[in-house]
Order: sequence, then structure tokens, then C-alpha cells
Amino acid sequence: MQEKKLKADLASQLITQSQVLNKLEKSEVLDLACGSGRNGLWFVDKGHNVTFIDKSLVSLSQRLEQHHYLEWDLEDGSAPSLPEEKYDVVLVFNYLHRPIFPQIANCIKPGGLLIYETFIEKQAEIGRPKNPKFLLKTDELKNQFEKWTQVHYFEGTVVSASNPANYSYKAQMIARKPIC
Repeated sequence: MQEKKLKADLASQLITQSQVLNKLEKSEVLDLACGSGRNGLWFVDKGHNVTFIDKSLVSLSQRLEQHHYLEWDLEDGSAPSLPEEKYDVVLVFNYLHRPIFPQIANCIKPGGLLIYETFIEKQAEIGRPKNPKFLLKTDELKNQFEKWTQVHYFEGTVVSASNPANYSYKAQMIARKPIC
């Protein structure tokens, strides 16, 4: 339990400081390209049902029986499509594969939330990633989901809560899918 708390405490500030997310009722959550699962574990700690997806789940810090774990490579064409309108919340952090934007949008229930945080082009000036395939252009994320209600949108410097000397350039978005 202590390890779960520790990992959940490392969740992105975009999640932990959001009034909207702190007030959510029990939800179906997808942690896409979950890595260690730190953001999904924050939702587990709050009582939500979480599905963790990554091409390898080796880095996932723990697996709890009541949640789902899928090893899917979303980039090589071998993974099935994400299920339509299954999730109340979808999390995407430090991951960008533009061809799956439509699947991400379709897997969220009407009125559901997309929480997305990843690197912008300016990041290449200070470190990795440097490949433009993995870097958002200015307003690209907001424009991709332009018909959604923007609960939060930011592009710029994101400082690490655990190490203030560590920073990166990112886009952050919390957006609500239209009901109709």
C-alpha cells in the first residue's frame, strides 16, 4: 500500500491539482502509454477502475487484480482499435502518435474527459525528445480537439514538483468531449 501511495503521489500536477478531477465520481479510466502507471495509480487510489495500456508493461510499478492490463503496440498496427465510448477519462502523458488521435477521441464517452500532457517543439532546444514526430506544434493539441470544451489548456514551461531544477516544455490539456 505504501508503494502505491508513493507512486500515486508522483502523478502529474496537471492531475493532482485539478478541481474537476478531484471531484470525479467513480469512473472508467484509460491510462494510455502508461509507462510506470504513475498517473493511472492516482486514479486507482481515488477508487476508479483503470485500464493500463502500453507496448510493454514491464515498467508498471504494480498490478492490482481489479484493473485491466493490456500490452498493445499502438504504433505498429498489431493492436486492436480502442473500444468506442468506453471510458469516462483518458490519460495520455509524454506520448504522441498522431494517427491514433481519432481513436482516442472515439473511446471517450460523451461528456468524458481527455487529460493530455506531452512535449512541444521548444523541448528540442533543451533535451529529448528532439524528433519532430514526438513534438507538438503550437496549439496543435488544442486544434485537434477544437470542438471539445477546454477545461484547461497551457503551453510552456512545466517544472517538476519533485525537482524544481528539472523542467520541460509541454502542452497540457483537460478537455470535455461534447455530449451531442
